[in-house]
Amino acid sequence: MKGSLLAIIFLIASPILYAGKPPAKEFYEIRIYQYTTTEQESTIDGYLEKAFLPALHGSKIKAGVFKPLSNDTASVKKIYVLIPFKSPAQAMEISEKMSQDKTYLESGKEYLDAAYNKSPYTRFERILLRAFPDQPVMNIPSLNGPQNERIYELRSYESPTEKKYLNKVDMFNAGGEVVLFKRLGFNAVFYADVLFGSHMPNLMYMTSFDNMASREAHWQTFKDDAEWKTLSAMEKYKNNVSHNDITLMHPTPYSDF
Repeated sequence: MKGSLLAIIFLIASPILYAGKPPAKEFYEIRIYQYTTTEQESTIDGYLEKAFLPALHGSKIKAGVFKPLSNDTASVKKIYVLIPFKSPAQAMEISEKMSQDKTYLESGKEYLDAAYNKSPYTRFERILLRAFPDQPVMNIPSLNGPQNERIYELRSYESPTEKKYLNKVDMFNAGGEVVLFKRLGFNAVFYADVLFGSHMPNLMYMTSFDNMASREAHWQTFKDDAEWKTLSAMEKYKNNVSHNDITLMHPTPYSDF
């Protein structure tokens, strides 16, 4: 009952509501852990690999764990975790289940029971998203080559107003941008509305590549594509993005994809 009530609150609060009965679309949680020391990194990695992901596996959920290429030079480093859920209620139910799971609590003890003056992170953020209708469920890509060379590209697009944001969402769906990415082989993991986050209004999507060379070649093909040139030149889609962030990441050795 508690989980169902929270799910209703999430949906009512969201500014991105669709008319009529919505199609079955997944929800995603992105966790972003910030840290500064190798000790913190080790603690977070240990928790995710030995406690958090195994607990998700018990509910038949696979999650991706990624580290940005920029970590090599950044003073504040990050770890990203991408988790698919059927609903916000499922997310709450699994969280409550973990809190009673003795194996999870024991395996994650170093992280969960960290002292106040020995935090395993500087801070972390949680973002709730809902899948776009043109890709309502997550696609776990089949990539070739060494895992440590694979590139996962997370893009975040912010809009100047909520109306312009809906226009950008329309560009991805009715406008055909999602279909274009699929035709060009971008191996998209997801496309989604950000329902709750620190930067609103906002959409995010993630594409994946065998390596950096493949990523560069795909984007060049995209920029040269006649369909993209036509779509991006359309007056109706002008000025619908005010800021965008691009994060290039490698999967961790223990990531599910």
